[in-house]
Amino acid sequence: MRKILIVDDEINIGILLSKFLTRNSFSVSTATSGVSAMEYLSKEYYDLVLCDYRLEDTDGKEMLIKIKEKYPRTGVIIITGYSDIKLAVELIKLGAYDYITKPLYPDEILNTINKSIETQMALNADPLPEVSETPKQRFQRQIYSQTDNFVAGQSSASKHLLKQIQLVAPTSYSVILTGESGTGKESVAKAIHLNSPRRDNPFVAMDCGSLTKELAGSEFFGHEKGSFTGALYTKIGHFEMANGGTLFLDEVGNLSYDIQAALLRTVQERKIKRIGSTKEIDLDVRIIVATNENLANAIQKGKFREDLYHRFNEFSIDLPPLSQRGRDILIFANTFLEVANQELSRNVLGFSQEVEDCFLTYNWPGNVRELKNVIRRATLLTESQEIQLKALPLEISTYAKANAIETTMSRTERPRDLKNAALEAEYEAILKVLREVNFNKTKAAKILNIDRKTLYNKMRAINLDK
Repeated sequence: MRKILIVDDEINIGILLSKFLTRNSFSVSTATSGVSAMEYLSKEYYDLVLCDYRLEDTDGKEMLIKIKEKYPRTGVIIITGYSDIKLAVELIKLGAYDYITKPLYPDEILNTINKSIETQMALNADPLPEVSETPKQRFQRQIYSQTDNFVAGQSSASKHLLKQIQLVAPTSYSVILTGESGTGKESVAKAIHLNSPRRDNPFVAMDCGSLTKELAGSEFFGHEKGSFTGALYTKIGHFEMANGGTLFLDEVGNLSYDIQAALLRTVQERKIKRIGSTKEIDLDVRIIVATNENLANAIQKGKFREDLYHRFNEFSIDLPPLSQRGRDILIFANTFLEVANQELSRNVLGFSQEVEDCFLTYNWPGNVRELKNVIRRATLLTESQEIQLKALPLEISTYAKANAIETTMSRTERPRDLKNAALEAEYEAILKVLREVNFNKTKAAKILNIDRKTLYNKMRAINLDK
């Protein structure tokens, strides 16, 4: 029998909840203050704490922090009399399973409690690690060993991402992954799959961005031989291939409205029929979708179904761009270098200081994907033990030189005569625009209102053309 602790200073609510949950086969204790609740928790283990946000001696946020710090294996659901999205997000980030607003509805409470306990059981299922290895370290090691494309960093952004993966992986929730192109959404989807109970079943990835309306039905659901012109053989669709495992739908925002309707029926009914067949196939598929488009805006414009969005959005993870991960860039770079050495049978040991400085200051518009490609190319071109600046693509090496020149200019004594002051201001303007357009010289010349030849001459004057 699962144990629940109710914390609410309104005695009547505590009594009603206690009776309702007892009838549904839970063992229930009640506390009317934060102090008494912590005493209960110190004496025995509880699977879940239902805590009112407003208490006489504390509040739900403080209780959540204390409980998660002392009893991390206990789930927490916060109950409050008013709805506040910012507060809800903050509580979830601090470790709350959910946030329920009054009035309380029995079915909603019971469903949320059952899902919370299911999630907590999954998180607690593995035996405790040895003292020398923390749960987070063990989880990181599992991801490193199982997911060749996922790299866990040490920045606050990376740690938050890892925590979210760790939280949602053991559940059966559908997940929406958002973020800029190239941030590694498929690798995160694989990490979720490989650290879930479905890890031994298929992970199937599908690119929705290149899917035509005519082929979508066949790709999703499959078809029988002879079901339409050109159907020369029976085809198994992606849903059927992923049965028992995880289906990853990339660029889901590009699907047509008709296909979205068909997807909604499938997600709701958990059944499919191959095109040309009358036989229904039962599905047990976890769905993870990815998009670099704002689906909320797409819903407002009538391009994406709101009901399908809510089916997918049981949990969402926003992937940070590479430029926000600080020195994690060097962790990624060294990992990709090791992979490139193996692929190309090279033995490049690392990067010059100049290259490392460049990596840390460059804005990486293509994110992790761009960094990985840059390092593979540089590893191929490098014949020494270290990757040098000359092995990097022109736009990145030019960026590094521009930074060096700007640093030198900032350290030099400011010019006193108007001619030199004007030249310095001109060079600073050129450097600023070049950075903004990622060193695209055609765009830079257009913004600066000069022709390309003039821009090249000015770049040559400050040694940016080499």
